[in-house]
Amino acid sequence: MSTPLRRRLLWSAALATALASTLAACATGPGAGGSPTSSADPQVQDFSGIVTEPPTGRVRGTGTVLDVDGEVQLCLGGVAESYPPQCTGVPLIGWSWDGVDGSETSGKTTWGAYAVTGRYDGESITVTDPPVLLALYDPVRPDDPTGGVEGDASAGELTEIQDDLSSRLGSDALTLWTERGYVWVQVVWDDGQLQRAVDAEYGDGTVIVLPALNEFDAS
Repeated sequence: MSTPLRRRLLWSAALATALASTLAACATGPGAGGSPTSSADPQVQDFSGIVTEPPTGRVRGTGTVLDVDGEVQLCLGGVAESYPPQCTGVPLIGWSWDGVDGSETSGKTTWGAYAVTGRYDGESITVTDPPVLLALYDPVRPDDPTGGVEGDASAGELTEIQDDLSSRLGSDALTLWTERGYVWVQVVWDDGQLQRAVDAEYGDGTVIVLPALNEFDAS
């Protein structure tokens, strides 16, 4: 994994506010690592087919808001370093640039980096609160879901699992990397089902699932 990509991943994780509670709910603690195992269940083999329940409360996500001719989305994963930038993100409903600082425009494209709050229905985010310019956003430092314990899977096992998980999740994996004896994967949202599925497939505490959207208000 390249150093720039790893830095972007760590930066993204650090910006997720109140991620501690989400990680505690969605990620199991460290345990014995294991090699990928086969399964006759097609729903298990294709992790992208897992349907998670949307959060009941508000969520917050950080990233680039990209508005292309009125079609607005929140880029939670990678953003192409073009001008203007490009990405495939989560559609934003009710977004307005009125009173929002920090944006840039080129042709029909307007963009900026923000912390966005709203309600996620599994496909789109309905904005409920004014966005916060990412440069001014002060997130709570997330807890380490491994409890600071190093994983015991070998480098070869981690590489094999990472490749297998990448092929199964496809574009549902926003970012995917290995570190400290674990495979880490960031997805838009997980209610715990994906974490349980990868635990069953690869062994408890081998793969850590990180939701990019943090539920902070269960009301």
